[in-house]
Amino acid sequence: MSGPILAVDSLSLRFKGVTAVDNVSFSVDEGEIFAVIGPNGAGKTSVFNCVSGVYRPSSGRVRFEGRDITGMRPHKVAAAGVVRTFQNVEVFPTMTVVDNLLLGRYHQMRSGLLSGAVWLGRAVNEEVAHRRRVEGIIDFIEIQPIRSAQVGSLPHGLQKRVELRRALALEPRVILLDSPGAEVN
Repeated sequence: MSGPILAVDSLSLRFKGVTAVDNVSFSVDEGEIFAVIGPNGAGKTSVFNCVSGVYRPSSGRVRFEGRDITGMRPHKVAAAGVVRTFQNVEVFPTMTVVDNLLLGRYHQMRSGLLSGAVWLGRAVNEEVAHRRRVEGIIDFIEIQPIRSAQVGSLPHGLQKRVELRRALALEPRVILLDSPGAEVN
């Protein structure tokens, strides 16, 4: 691939009379670590929301791997390979760590409704493969003791780690970390 993996061109976002993002442009090359910095209220999360499809920008373009993804629905952006974490932790608190991570694999499941409902061949094989991948993530980040814990019962810092690992479970090409150190000591 030639050119940047992610390019944001002249992005603006307005809510009625308030300009949240004003003509922001940047590009990120593959393998590059890139930071969007600024004080609280500067529009960093709004930029991420435009890139990830949560908001449709008022003007400008977002390109991923050369393809225009501006205004694409969030699940389509994630399936394309751009995922994000949130400034405020967004986990499923009543589910276990394993189940939260498995949700990060959901977009890769290909078995149909019928085989999944009656638990036939392809669905079983897919489930086993995805569980194996999730267990590898758990081993890699050394959180085996909490793998069966309900995420809502964990300290905030561990919840943020679970959210990040769920994003990694999607095997993205680009990951947007919205205030990854916020409220973590």
